[in-house]
Amino acid sequence: MSMNSGSQHPATIVIVGGVAGGASCAARMRRLHEDAQIIMFERGEHISFASCGISYYLSGEIQERRKLLIQTPERFNARFNVDVRTRSEVIAIHRATKSVEVLDHKTGQQYRQHYDKLVLSPGAAPVRPPLPGIDGKRVFFLRSIEDADRIKAYVQDAYPRSAVVVGGGFIGLEMAEGLRNLGLDVTLVEMAGQVMLQLDEELAEFVHQHQ
Repeated sequence: MSMNSGSQHPATIVIVGGVAGGASCAARMRRLHEDAQIIMFERGEHISFASCGISYYLSGEIQERRKLLIQTPERFNARFNVDVRTRSEVIAIHRATKSVEVLDHKTGQQYRQHYDKLVLSPGAAPVRPPLPGIDGKRVFFLRSIEDADRIKAYVQDAYPRSAVVVGGGFIGLEMAEGLRNLGLDVTLVEMAGQVMLQLDEELAEFVHQHQ
């Protein structure tokens, strides 16, 4: 199947974001469009990693960091013929010229990349409440493997005795458990009336009682 539609060159598909959504889209685009040039930009260092395993990496249950990596850029390119550019941040979209502005964090250089089709899958960012001290050195956000590396290094170097985890969803609960397994006194803070809003109140009560 082709996107050329009579054009003289293969179509260029640019995908912004290279974790779950972006990588899945790139694989699907390759199956649908064999001749297309597919370029995937990812601001971070890794693509397609197991975010649900990050807290277990912090606690030491997953000891090898590489086990969090579902795909590497090299393996992904070899399998799907996708030009994967990590540490490359799309900072602007120029719709009139059908191009994106890219900042290469490895070199500090900026350049433009043409596209015929553009897919945006940049993911979400952690909520940063406007609180005093939010930028303190002992305040961490958990979204990526790099975030986990920073938290792990702090726990190993500073030997903290206690921690506060803000957010009672899946990741927050796993994080609280992981830190508790490391020997820290952990307090979990959740704005809603219960943790795991996906559960009924009766089921969430069992989680509340867990020590």
